[in-house]
Amino acid sequence: MTQPTAPQLAPELASELTPEFADIPAAHRQTKYQVRFDWAGDGAAAVAADADIVVWVDALGAETAEVPELPGDGAVLTAGLTDAAAVARWILDEQVRLGRRAMIAVVAAGDTTPAGSTRFAVEDLLAAGAVVDALAVAGIDFSSPEAAAACAAFAGLRGAVAHLLTASVSGQERIAEGATPADIAASGRLGSSDAVTVLRAPRQNGAPGAE
Repeated sequence: MTQPTAPQLAPELASELTPEFADIPAAHRQTKYQVRFDWAGDGAAAVAADADIVVWVDALGAETAEVPELPGDGAVLTAGLTDAAAVARWILDEQVRLGRRAMIAVVAAGDTTPAGSTRFAVEDLLAAGAVVDALAVAGIDFSSPEAAAACAAFAGLRGAVAHLLTASVSGQERIAEGATPADIAASGRLGSSDAVTVLRAPRQNGAPGAE
């Protein structure tokens, strides 16, 4: 079920980013929660450094996602709406392997403005919420308020995600560039993929995460 893919992430990040992580306010790290949520590279720096598993969420670009170097040395997966349930099952299996509570950072990629800053992308919010929701179904539900809010957004709009993808700013941009609405809507077909893309393998003897 797991598909290792070509992109690789730098393994040396844990030592390089530890000082930065120490400078991040404790509240921003969400360390008291098992499931955390934040946006893009800056958000990952806050919530992912001590995570056992980082889920990089890019609903419309998971197959071609440009994943930044992510902190820590835990596993890194990509996810969207189509494979959220499969990703949650993978995480549950990894938690069983660890023999303890797995710390999970869900990071929405967002999009980029012409000025180069991160833009809120509704499709990534919904996909991140789908991952959090699927984790809750699997029994992993000690979520931060940020993760819970993303989950609630997905739960409330579950029946409309395919339409929302085509109607969103990102979807309309892609249509203007030549994509078809049907192609974009396909990225919103919940549970249509059982494949899990692993960008960085799990640590084999990692230290326990915070409880």
